[in-house]
Amino acid sequence: MLDGIPMESRGHLSQGLPSKYRPEATYRSCSQSLPLDILWLPRSAFRPADGELADCVLVVGVSRPKLAAALLSVTLLSLFLTFHVLYDSALYSIQAASIASAASEGRKILQNQEGSRTISHPMALRKRIKTPRTPRPARRLPQALIIGVRKCGTRALLEMLYLHPMVQKASGEVHFFDRDENYALGLEWYRSKMPLSFKGQITIEKSPSYFVTPEVPERVRAMNSSVRLLLIVREPVTRAISDYTQLRSRATPSAPALSSPGHPLSDATKPFEHLAISPDGSINVAYRPIAISLYHAYLHRWLEVFPREQILVVNGDQLIEDPVPQLRRIEKFLGLEHKIGRKNFYFNETKGFYCLRNDTSDKCLRETKGRKHPRVDPAVVTKLRKFFVQHNQRFYDLVGEDLGWPED
Repeated sequence: MLDGIPMESRGHLSQGLPSKYRPEATYRSCSQSLPLDILWLPRSAFRPADGELADCVLVVGVSRPKLAAALLSVTLLSLFLTFHVLYDSALYSIQAASIASAASEGRKILQNQEGSRTISHPMALRKRIKTPRTPRPARRLPQALIIGVRKCGTRALLEMLYLHPMVQKASGEVHFFDRDENYALGLEWYRSKMPLSFKGQITIEKSPSYFVTPEVPERVRAMNSSVRLLLIVREPVTRAISDYTQLRSRATPSAPALSSPGHPLSDATKPFEHLAISPDGSINVAYRPIAISLYHAYLHRWLEVFPREQILVVNGDQLIEDPVPQLRRIEKFLGLEHKIGRKNFYFNETKGFYCLRNDTSDKCLRETKGRKHPRVDPAVVTKLRKFFVQHNQRFYDLVGEDLGWPED
């Protein structure tokens, strides 16, 4: 064997070739001393052609099995490493694309916090940005209360505020602070009566009797000393007549309309004039609808517990006539962005007041709201308004605002 090829094989290769192309003539010039068993032959030995061919080609590879196995292993390892590098590069590109949209907000935050610092690799960005958790609603104690006044539009106010996307409302009057049996159940019971809300939303509850119950201000402060308080009021005589109207509507339908020896008239069925004016002609301040209209008598208790800036007085008469300006004041007071506008209201000619409208539906308050008042003797109305002049002024002084209620 010579350089890996037996002599008899060489003879077969040289047969049939012109003498000038036979490998014996050129083999010695092409052979090189190499550490491997490799045979070099002239190109002409495989492709006869005219002219001199001095270049040589490799014809036979490795003749040693162990060396061949080693070369094969190196080749396969090289291919594996090449594939691995390409795979990692593709993987990084896919990962960078998949987090690009989710990380856009994170990049803004990081840029604000770190100035001109940049992130050179998408994997570094993924490590720095925490995947935001899906917010979950919870029941929270109210951050705002509508404390009164009864028959001044507390329900309408609550429903109007509920138009705001950042407001959640308790569905009914909870009466937690004004009823001892409820207050004894504790704040967790009160919390259970609140709606689900997300962080940043404001929960509002309304119970009009909070305003006139002596124990309530201190109890509210014990829950939250920074709670926002909404007090909606109307012209006192109009409010008293509305209160009387509701009480009369709740009277037993079978009650006799006229008094008789066996069936005296109840307060709910007596005319308003007979209840508001005592037999001696004085104002009956013991009559509940009249007493509640003495706003200053109750407000001073709240101001002994809460600073004036935590109480917003809402003009209920103006809220009925044009709700948007009053609602803008409330949004500002609650720290809310202005969202409620004229697009959210339409005037109902039948009811005589505004109904609510959002993106999906329209809503009017139930039939018991806006009921027609009975006719009251104008002389009694005038007498009541004159009586309330001094009381209204005391209320104006407490709130620092003249509401301009009529004096006769």
